[in-house]
Amino acid sequence: MFKSSAAILAAFLFLYLPAGALSAQDVTLTARDGSMEIDGHLRGFDGEFYRIETDVGVLTVDSAGVRCDGPACPDILDYVATVRISGDPRVVGNVVPALLSSFASRAGLKTAQEGDTVTLVDETTGGGIANFTLSQTSNAEGFADLLTENGDIVASTREITQRENEMARQAGVGDLTDPFRARVVALDALVPIVSRSNTLGAVSVRDLARLFAGEVTNWNEISQRDAPVVLHLHQDDVERRGPFWRLVMSPYDQPLSEQVVLHTSYETLSDAVEADPYAIGIGRLSQRGEVGTLSVSGGCGFFADAAPMDVKTEDYPMTRPVFFYTPARRLPKVARDFLDFVVSPAAQIVIARTAFVDQGVEELSFRVQGRRFANAIAQSGEEVSLDDIKNVTGALQGAKRLTLGFRFEDGSVRLDAPSRSNALQLAGLLEAGVYDGRSLLFAGFSDGNGSASVNQTLSTRRAQAVRDTVLAAVNDTFDATRVTIEAQGYGEVMPLACDDVGWGRSLNRRVEVWVRD
Repeated sequence: MFKSSAAILAAFLFLYLPAGALSAQDVTLTARDGSMEIDGHLRGFDGEFYRIETDVGVLTVDSAGVRCDGPACPDILDYVATVRISGDPRVVGNVVPALLSSFASRAGLKTAQEGDTVTLVDETTGGGIANFTLSQTSNAEGFADLLTENGDIVASTREITQRENEMARQAGVGDLTDPFRARVVALDALVPIVSRSNTLGAVSVRDLARLFAGEVTNWNEISQRDAPVVLHLHQDDVERRGPFWRLVMSPYDQPLSEQVVLHTSYETLSDAVEADPYAIGIGRLSQRGEVGTLSVSGGCGFFADAAPMDVKTEDYPMTRPVFFYTPARRLPKVARDFLDFVVSPAAQIVIARTAFVDQGVEELSFRVQGRRFANAIAQSGEEVSLDDIKNVTGALQGAKRLTLGFRFEDGSVRLDAPSRSNALQLAGLLEAGVYDGRSLLFAGFSDGNGSASVNQTLSTRRAQAVRDTVLAAVNDTFDATRVTIEAQGYGEVMPLACDDVGWGRSLNRRVEVWVRD
């Protein structure tokens, strides 16, 4: 495995590093009192610290204590930070410039864009403070740029793969699954799309799998329309670890039909679907274009729409977080400040004005939870009684549900990547005093597998674990008496999806946060 990954990394180095980047950048760092001297290759300078590759490894050295000699030494006095952001074209091309503009305005700066470079400019002096180079590549190329130190931030609409993360570790980039290395800055979702002339309103996940496997070739097999089916898919969604494959194809052990038309952009995919009344595709909520969208249903009658609130809470099964990944090395201060900004409430207001779903925390009224209670009543029976539903209703009535939710990795008690990010966000809100004088209830729920009593116990443990994770993330000076915090499990009482497939059980295994004045 190591040799294989090393070979891939070597290929990345050859393909993605610019000409001459691998040539020697020899410098000598000498202590100002002459007591120490370090020779090596300069790997970077962030305005405060040098990164230098030596015979004993990569060292980070404070520039205040040394003198740099050599042709690669930067001009400290006229230093302008360079921050390179690479990844998904939609995020890099549309979202990042909007975030940079707001970030600059709050810092008393302005932005000037020329080509792919956005410069932060001091309005008083007119001098450049930092250059942000924006590369509209792809998720995979963004990670390749990070591994080869051609990028500082990856803007990705998917999680890093296990192989990519292993290579990142080997390249010294660090564990990119760490919540401090993987910030969730926005949300998106995959949605089934059809031409607006198609009257179909919903499709089951099972039928989606049968369609894209080529098992269903005529619409009359799932609707009243007699016409051949034409399939469209983005090439990124062919990835077997991606959400489409994981949520649609894998649960039914279906292969992908050879008749699927693959696209390199969601725009062309949407255009092709809208132009063909017999077509169906998997689009992105942020780029669905002028097409019809289908609700997703399960075998037990569960329906879900890609509504922004359901995407925020992850109640919609094909939600896709948008990540900013960063390496385990020191970035320029302006980059660190920008990364702090992108997860702030101010940045989420900017995100809300784009085609993506923001992560601004909202409080959902108990009254808008009607579908959930209808599901609960419909699924009641021997294991879950109406008294159990009354118990949950009594506990939650009068409270409001936060759009911050917590779910777990498949087959694991570990929080998934969005939930790890949510834990940090909720910790920050607690520190800021947003919930001072109020009560927070961490409400745990389970799937329907196993006995109701066991599920009750498991859901309580999950609720307690999430509560403890959030409290462990708050500042040591936080006074826990400012907020009343409780954790309680309710077992399988309020299902969001059907338990007949893995993704449905995953949706049902969750911890919600409810707030009461």
